[in-house]
Amino acid sequence: MLINTNFNAAQAAYDRIADTELHFRRHGASLSVLLDVFGASAGGDAFCELHGFLSSQQPDPDKIYAALQQIKKALSNQSAKAADIASRERGFDADAALRWHGARISELLGRFNNAV
Repeated sequence: MLINTNFNAAQAAYDRIADTELHFRRHGASLSVLLDVFGASAGGDAFCELHGFLSSQQPDPDKIYAALQQIKKALSNQSAKAADIASRERGFDADAALRWHGARISELLGRFNNAV
C-alpha cells in the first residue's frame, strides 16, 4: 500500500508540473506581454525563472509554486485605473486579460495546493 501512495504522490507532482508547462507553452507569450504592458518587473522576473525551472531536467515543484505565486501577486497588484489606461493606449481589454490570466494562475496554484 505504501508503494501505491508514493506512486500517487509522484504522479500528482508530475501532473501538476506538466499542466503548468502546457499552460505556459500555450499562453506564456500573452502573459509575458501583459506583464510587460503593466511594467510588472517582479512578475516578469518570476515568469523568466519559471521558464527556466520548467526547462530543467527535473523541475522542482516548490520553485515552480513560488514563481506562480509571484506572478499571481504581480497580476493582482494592478489597479483598475492602470488596466483602463493600458486598454486605451494598447487597444485591447487589459482588465479581461488580467482577470483571465489571474484565474488560470490561481487554478494552477490550486493544483499544487491540492496535490497528494
